[in-house]
Amino acid sequence: MIGPAPLRRMTGAHPRLLDAALATLVGGVGMLPLLVGRWPDGVRPSGADAIAAVAAFLLLLARRRAPLPVLALAVLGEVAFTVLASYPSRVLKVAALIAVYTVARTVRRRIALIATASTALTLYAVITWAMDSASSPEGGAAFAWTGMFAAVGVTVRTWHDYVAAMEERALRAEASKEEEARRRVAEERLRIARELHDVIAHNIALITLQSGVAGHLLRSRPDQAEVALGHIRDAGRTVLDELGSLLYVLRQSGDETDDVQPTEPLPGLSRLGGLLESLTAAGLSVRHRQAGHPRPLPTAIDLTAYRVIQEGLTNAHKHGATAEADLRVDYESDELRIRIANRIHIGPSPSPAGIGTGHGLTGMRERAHAVGGTYQAGADADGRFHLDVRLPLPEAGPPTDTRTSDRSGTVLRSTATQGRQG
Repeated sequence: MIGPAPLRRMTGAHPRLLDAALATLVGGVGMLPLLVGRWPDGVRPSGADAIAAVAAFLLLLARRRAPLPVLALAVLGEVAFTVLASYPSRVLKVAALIAVYTVARTVRRRIALIATASTALTLYAVITWAMDSASSPEGGAAFAWTGMFAAVGVTVRTWHDYVAAMEERALRAEASKEEEARRRVAEERLRIARELHDVIAHNIALITLQSGVAGHLLRSRPDQAEVALGHIRDAGRTVLDELGSLLYVLRQSGDETDDVQPTEPLPGLSRLGGLLESLTAAGLSVRHRQAGHPRPLPTAIDLTAYRVIQEGLTNAHKHGATAEADLRVDYESDELRIRIANRIHIGPSPSPAGIGTGHGLTGMRERAHAVGGTYQAGADADGRFHLDVRLPLPEAGPPTDTRTSDRSGTVLRSTATQGRQG
């Protein structure tokens, strides 16, 4: 036995098959009295009943293609049959009611309402004329049957519209979910690319520079070469540690918990001293100035500030015309401002020469924008490259002093500061 769901799928996939079966059923019922010799109410059929059965069969075959013309022809056929045979046609009446259902199911509601009312009035007029009584039960039944078929058609139409709306909403939700997943994947790829660049580029630059120093000093000053090799070892260990932490995070599914978690904190400005010492050991002289009141920073801001300084100073060391760079960190009332400047080589074209692939600058800009900050970088006419990054901060406490130092740790100047430092 075929259940409701398979039947709906079959009729939905083959609507013409359903129309043919319905037309055959109605037409066959109309032909049956011709074989029996009379209708159930005792009326003897005539040749007009056979014509009406064939007409009903043909009309129901076409009801889905042209619902309004089929309804009009069925009603007109009922009128003509009643006038010629002096009694209504049962089979054409059934065809008209099925056409009413189809019109209510497929045609615009206003047109369907007019067609339904016209059909009910016409069938009532035909039946009362044939019965010669305006108050016959058959006349009232014409209104009831017409209204019922129209109501079923409207109900089915409403249900199909609801199902279609739900399917469309589900498709939109699925598409939106896939788009959100692609967006998150792209953002995560950018974040990982920035982290890998910042972790590797800085330390590999130190390793490259220190290996050159070690090779130069290996024969003439082996003790200094040993110091350079120690810096290479430390930089390599730092790369391995940070890559290990990053790969640990990448291996997690997002829902797993493990007893062993990485204990190394995210880098921030609290580790700025170690960063500057590593750069100093690699041969870069950094003039570091700090203004304002240092205070705990949001994790994202702290990490961004550290990575910007790390990348900016690494670029200055790799591409600078001299082994010197200026770093200024200002803790202002509503923002953290980082400025790095160094002298670069100016090529024959207006753009500066030897500033690398640009991935580091792109990464710094993306980091600053990701936390709501601003980023500016470029060379001036005097051959100095300036990097200016502003990161938003919560409201600050009272300001303190400004300190200027070299990386030997000696304080060169201390002056009281109030407000913003230029």
